[in-house]
Amino acid sequence: MMKHIFQKGNDQTKPTLLLLHGTGGTEQNLLPLAREIDPDANVLSVRGNVSENGMPRFFKRLAEGVFDEDDLIARTEELNAFLDEAAEEHGFDRDNIVAVGYSNGANIAGSLLFHYKDALKSAILHHPMVPRRGIELPDLSGKKVFIGAGTNDPICSAEESEDLKSLLENAGATVELHWENMGHQLSMGEVKAAAEWYNNL
Repeated sequence: MMKHIFQKGNDQTKPTLLLLHGTGGTEQNLLPLAREIDPDANVLSVRGNVSENGMPRFFKRLAEGVFDEDDLIARTEELNAFLDEAAEEHGFDRDNIVAVGYSNGANIAGSLLFHYKDALKSAILHHPMVPRRGIELPDLSGKKVFIGAGTNDPICSAEESEDLKSLLENAGATVELHWENMGHQLSMGEVKAAAEWYNNL
């Protein structure tokens, strides 16, 4: 079982928000974000199982922006299995999960979409990169994805955001790419845009 927080929402017809933190974050970090997006939804906030110099992450990397692909695949499988267990343990609808990830958390959420057709219903990806290249994606018809990106992001280039949008769209997903005139940090404008997108799901 991965270390996590589950908060039961007031409305069980709403999605469960799966919160996935950035490098060095914990399961506490994105809780305020969930309240901005949907105060009535269930919240499942998970801590990454990998430690990089004491900083929690969801998978290993070889260098800045260079993923350990084998570990990414294994950790994505582990997270997908955890979602099955958590749905059973906490009694939420496994088929109605919306991921909300930032940076490293957005990358593993993207990886769930790339590897497992039914892992997520939709996803909000703040400053994600392309998890893997050169693989065939599952059929993502009916899935909706919000990508928040910064025009001056030093970690995640504009081209990377455009590539991810194209790959997801080519697999059948509907993607909204939202730009902020910012770097890699998560701005309030981006959070509000994500909340507005979510409310139109």
